[in-house]
Amino acid sequence: MRGLMGAAILVTLGILFLLDRLWIFRFGEGFPVLLIVIGLVMYLGRSASTEGHIEPYPPQPPATTPPAPPVDQQGPEVNR
Repeated sequence: MRGLMGAAILVTLGILFLLDRLWIFRFGEGFPVLLIVIGLVMYLGRSASTEGHIEPYPPQPPATTPPAPPVDQQGPEVNR
């Protein structure tokens, strides 16, 4: 979804800049077009069917921490 959104924004911006450069359409007037494209991509992404889709990565088991080293119950040895 994010890749499609970014691509749609870049293509729309490129077209708006090109039209501005060719004096066909001013970029400031085309700003609503960018918002419309973002809204369409979001709508289409959320309303698309998920039937037959496979998750990109299988869920990973939670990480486990290694056991703590045993603690000596007698305490440190003291030379007397």
